[in-house]
Amino acid sequence: MSEQELEKKLIEQLSSQGYEIVNIKNEEELGANFRKQIEKFNGLKLSDSEFKKIQIHLAGGSIFEKAKKLRDRYELMTDSGEMKYISFIDKESMGNNIFQVTNQITMRGQYENRYDVTILINGIPLTQIELKKPGVQLKKAFYQIRDSLLMEN
Repeated sequence: MSEQELEKKLIEQLSSQGYEIVNIKNEEELGANFRKQIEKFNGLKLSDSEFKKIQIHLAGGSIFEKAKKLRDRYELMTDSGEMKYISFIDKESMGNNIFQVTNQITMRGQYENRYDVTILINGIPLTQIELKKPGVQLKKAFYQIRDSLLMEN
């Protein structure tokens, strides 16, 4: 079985469990999907400047600080001066979240990386899965992920 066939089977399995299959191929489409899902999840429409504030809020900090930001609500001062509380993940009722799956997202930085399967919750890419066909050593996938992380930093 090829890696492509493994991807297809995994995506079909996730779809059968309620994940929405989305076609996201690059960072721009990922950002647009995130905005759409956060608006839907929070029941509001964000202006460009309001969305930018959310992006800036989520961007900074260590991996632990970022995880905390996703768990906590964000106090967003809207363009009209009103305070809105933005949630990123419903920890109490996981079924309220929007689960999506996509494949072959290409991210460009200093180097170009392509991720086999990405799982998103409320538009946030939380899990990236590197698939290898049978017979390929597991450490090859590990090294591929490690190398892409090193290239990003």
